[in-house]
Amino acid sequence: MLTKPEPQTKNSCIIAKITFGALSTLDLFGTHQHAEGDSPPKPLADRMRPTSFEKFVGQKDILSQGKPLRTLIDAGKIPSIIFWGPPGSGKTTVSRLIANSKGFAFIEVSAVSAGVKELRAAVESARDEWRLHKRKTILFIDEVHRFSKIQQDAILPYVEAGEITIIGSTTENPAFEVIPALRSRCRIFKLLGLSFDEIVAVLNNALKDPEKGVSTEKTKTSPEIIEKITSLSGGDARAALNLLEAAIFATTEDNEVTETLINELARDSSILYDKQGQEHFDHASAFQKSLRGSDPDAAIYWLAKMLEGGEDPRFIARRLIITASEDVGLADPAALLIAIAATEAVERIGLPEGRIPLAHATLHIATAPKSNSAITAIDRAISDIKKGESHPVPDHLKDTHYKAAKGFGFGKGYKYPHNYPNHFVEQDYLPPALKNRKYYEPSGQGREKPGPKK
Repeated sequence: MLTKPEPQTKNSCIIAKITFGALSTLDLFGTHQHAEGDSPPKPLADRMRPTSFEKFVGQKDILSQGKPLRTLIDAGKIPSIIFWGPPGSGKTTVSRLIANSKGFAFIEVSAVSAGVKELRAAVESARDEWRLHKRKTILFIDEVHRFSKIQQDAILPYVEAGEITIIGSTTENPAFEVIPALRSRCRIFKLLGLSFDEIVAVLNNALKDPEKGVSTEKTKTSPEIIEKITSLSGGDARAALNLLEAAIFATTEDNEVTETLINELARDSSILYDKQGQEHFDHASAFQKSLRGSDPDAAIYWLAKMLEGGEDPRFIARRLIITASEDVGLADPAALLIAIAATEAVERIGLPEGRIPLAHATLHIATAPKSNSAITAIDRAISDIKKGESHPVPDHLKDTHYKAAKGFGFGKGYKYPHNYPNHFVEQDYLPPALKNRKYYEPSGQGREKPGPKK
């Protein structure tokens, strides 16, 4: 049965406790048919939630027979779990399937609106469920990364005592967003965005299902349209189903879903990109590695995705400056100047025009010869200093621009290079303890050439 306790406070969320004894799986996951007076029909993405693992599409790496998670599920030995993956990868659906498959009570809360009070109420409900029915409870926490440290701490004693099993879902890396104490009590499973073929299968299932799917009796679709929707979904099953449903609703007099219609509906679709979270760092990493790897096409693609995702162009410009020195360096000294110029241009003109100097700098850095001699040299020297190789300046190199300097012997023996042929003379510039130590190793790439040999 489905029961809804009274809200704990005026603004608190209502915790719906679901027990599976009196519900069929179809009732649990909902259909698009409603009696008069019921709530409006559910969206296609919700109606098409699979009711068994056999009908679930995707995540074979963790859910196939014989995989550790599937073995635990089949044995009914469900640990506390954190599902980490992109939107539309099946985190909520898998959690419900786990509970449904073994008859667990299921409490679902959203970290956006629930607080410590709601969590305690969920624990009390779990205690009642065990006392009255000897039924274990799974507490599903959607967007668990949005819980504060205090809220995450509040769960720990009940998980530790085995009073409740939690399943948290998150789009963010748990290593950054979930406290260590909670992570250590949970098994973390990474879910992947669905593949092209898997999204196609999800869409075709929706077209073929006579009860929960979309009616195609009066609507014309084609394999090409399904593939177009798939290509725009970014591996997000929910986004793909929402786009399909919207397209069918939006057909005109000829009732045909066209590519033009799909493009119009998807034009303002959000890109999988979070300026504050894991996507931010992953895209920045892909961008910098593409620059380092001398792949201008990949670098431009990641630049475009970051810009379209709303990334701060100043952050992108900083990455260009770093890469220009770290990975191009002396092989093409102009790269640093161009990166700095692009940064100044973005500050002056902003977006969208700022995309052009950013692209200019990106392509220059990506196609430039590469050398990491600058970062290697400075890091070697810093490493030596941290190890205790901190030595005073030799007397012949000390400053002599004051009267008493010569009285101390400072500058004595210094050889002025411009007084010698080719403006070079052999001379020790390092402290005696570091004589002949090598920090700079020329790469031989581009404009980088070894200095005068001693």
